[in-house]
Amino acid sequence: MMEPAIYCEQVSKRYSNHYAINELTLSLPQGGVVGVLGPNGAGKSTFFRLLTGLTKPDSGKLTVLGKTPGWKVNQDIAYLPDRARWYPEHTVSQAFKWAERLLPGFHLEEAEKMAEFMKLAPTMRASGMSRGQEARLMLILCMARDVPLTILDEPFSGIDAVSREQIVASLIDHLSESNRTVLISTHEVYEAESLFDRVVMMQDGQVVLTGEADALRQQYGSINSIQRNIYR
Repeated sequence: MMEPAIYCEQVSKRYSNHYAINELTLSLPQGGVVGVLGPNGAGKSTFFRLLTGLTKPDSGKLTVLGKTPGWKVNQDIAYLPDRARWYPEHTVSQAFKWAERLLPGFHLEEAEKMAEFMKLAPTMRASGMSRGQEARLMLILCMARDVPLTILDEPFSGIDAVSREQIVASLIDHLSESNRTVLISTHEVYEAESLFDRVVMMQDGQVVLTGEADALRQQYGSINSIQRNIYR
């Protein structure tokens, strides 16, 4: 039997007197796009940091791709943190060349194709980009990697609604040919929900609802409406 992409058993992470993750139990199979949803403070970013080994759990069992999180597993993970920034002196072309040398599984031609679609010229310098343009660059650097697990924390932050729809359409096309597991946290559920094969809804560091997206839609309606009802 194939190992789950993510396995959590009674995982907790505490900061001072606050539990960011509170006895979280969750198993996610390999493959497909998982929407990790919830309000600010639900524990989504801490969950992602635990998966990448940037934060250690205080208790519980956690495995990623069948292994304990850490630097060895991170070679198989493309991680985009919330509000990530790029080196300001780099152009788009220089960023891609740097990534080709240093990031496992990075495909230069795929990155250049996505940049053309997202209207990022090779000579554009990060220091002169808008927040939305830089967000596109960071997204490309993750999505152009052929790795088993991709984690995107608010990848559409700062990107206008029209561009979000275009990017989602591009991602659907890109991911349809991929066997990777993708975790996406976003507040832009209306535009992004067409990406989701599975949904995990979090609140107060715990899972409050999870399941296959199509089954949840048949039972409750759109993912966006489910979220509004849970978090109202």
